[in-house]
Amino acid sequence: MDVPFAIDPAGSDIPGEGARLRAAGPATPVTLPGGVTAWAVSHHSLIKRLLTDDRVSKDPRAHWPTWQRGEVTPDSWLHTWLGVVNMFTAYGEDHRRLRKLVAPAFTARRTEELAGDIEKVAGRLLDSMAAEPAGRTVDLRARYAHPLPMQVMCRLFGIPEGLRPRTAAVIARIFDTDIGPEEAASTWQEIQEVLSELVALKRPDPGDDMTSVLIAARDEDGTRLSEEELLHTLWLVISAGFETTVNLIGNAVHALLSHPEQLRLVTTGQASWSDVVEETLRWAPSVASLPLRFAVDDIPLPDGRTIARGEAILPAYAAAGRDPDQHGEDADGFDITRPAHGHLAFGHGVHMCLGAPLARLEARIALPALFERFPGLSLAGEPRDLVPLESFISNGFRALPVTL
Repeated sequence: MDVPFAIDPAGSDIPGEGARLRAAGPATPVTLPGGVTAWAVSHHSLIKRLLTDDRVSKDPRAHWPTWQRGEVTPDSWLHTWLGVVNMFTAYGEDHRRLRKLVAPAFTARRTEELAGDIEKVAGRLLDSMAAEPAGRTVDLRARYAHPLPMQVMCRLFGIPEGLRPRTAAVIARIFDTDIGPEEAASTWQEIQEVLSELVALKRPDPGDDMTSVLIAARDEDGTRLSEEELLHTLWLVISAGFETTVNLIGNAVHALLSHPEQLRLVTTGQASWSDVVEETLRWAPSVASLPLRFAVDDIPLPDGRTIARGEAILPAYAAAGRDPDQHGEDADGFDITRPAHGHLAFGHGVHMCLGAPLARLEARIALPALFERFPGLSLAGEPRDLVPLESFISNGFRALPVTL
């Protein structure tokens, strides 16, 4: 495989890197941190097609020779993504079995039932910020965008107060793709410890939460869910449902404050908060790229090249979100009145994110509540001064300083 360039492990310029990927073609070989090669797919139409192609798998054990040869070791950042045994890495019937167990946590009814709790959490966090002296600069990520979805997910999965700080810290570390071998290995160990502690707490004392439901499925009929699958399924839904919503809220606030004409449209009723959410998901998706998928068979590409059987595939969602073939020549612009042409921020096909309705609901509640409480909200400094997260996967900012 001829590899033209390497993906930046620190994600220092995700939009710029996305533009370079698109310019190289619908799919192009890249090197990931640690030397792994993959086909980065950056055009909307090709990602959408591959996400529904039976010749594309998410199971490295069955379909990726690099994994089978033991070349991805536990001290690699990639091992924390592919070493799990849950629906994220499952293929075919295994995926359907695991997804069916988790789906009840994210039904439309259960999601809507959380609206009142989300409003209460948002209100408490806003009250806390409102108590700051006038003109004080606060980090909106730390004070609002981060704790809101964390508290929602902890309620949904029954995570006790004492375990929440460790859970949040280790989630942040798995999205860091610029960490060294020692920290990657310790992160993998910490994941096992946090999840085992959660299950040990809930197993003798179940509650009305999704952790208890999954434990019951494991304990009542071990053929439906192994202990390893139980732990790793919990990890997937907790981390995915938390980190992505943090970035969605933060990226939406950043987009509106750096595009005041768009903020005026929504605050004057000329556009909706749903418009804001969907345009944010397109323009700055919470997940920039998501490792990995694998070719079960040779897959011809539109430009005449071929993804060979056993080669890895990296869907580059941030690049696809600004694909001019899908979104027009002004795809680099943030425009909440843009005609809906669809985006892939939550994936597509059988692996589409189960928590997408919950993430949208949280953002639709959190954003208007924030701007109604603080109508004069502004960025503290220039947008170019914001520091991105050190990740080519997680697309957001390490901090979001604002003046209330």
